[in-house]
Amino acid sequence: MWSRDLDDQIREALSQEIEAARPELEGLEERVIGALATRLAKPSIWQRLRQLFLPGMTPRWAFAGGIALALALGFIIGRLITPSPTPLSAYAQAGTLFAVVDPGAQSVAVVGDFSAWQPVPLSDPDGDGVWTAVLNLPPGRYEYAFVVDGRWIGQDPLADEYVRSFGDYASVRYVGSGGGA
Repeated sequence: MWSRDLDDQIREALSQEIEAARPELEGLEERVIGALATRLAKPSIWQRLRQLFLPGMTPRWAFAGGIALALALGFIIGRLITPSPTPLSAYAQAGTLFAVVDPGAQSVAVVGDFSAWQPVPLSDPDGDGVWTAVLNLPPGRYEYAFVVDGRWIGQDPLADEYVRSFGDYASVRYVGSGGGA
């Protein structure tokens, strides 16, 4: 039943619908542009807050300011919660500092030619794993090592140099003028 008459009837029905909608379509473009313009003119809540608190602030400057604020807060908080360490100069005035960091150690001692290679115990009074001893040594050159839970540790990172004798390393510390503390 498809024929020219049917094509003509479809065209006529579409023309009638378009004519009926023409008054609604008149000025549609202007109405859409006007609605979009008012939508763009009305800033979002975030834009209004930014204009209120940060007038003239570009996003790049806001990001840089945020980074600076975070770094400053981190520094301040770090200073507040970090305990102040005892300065090494306080130990140097009292003698020569020997230190080992080993949180799992049960016993730590220093042995050296200053003690005829007899162990001198180090202490960890606050249990933080930092074992220390301050010895009053006259100026000179001293060979030493640590004994941690029965194990010989001959290479102290704070040593002035190392020597190797009888197959084991020993650390060397110079006390007095021209050497370590």
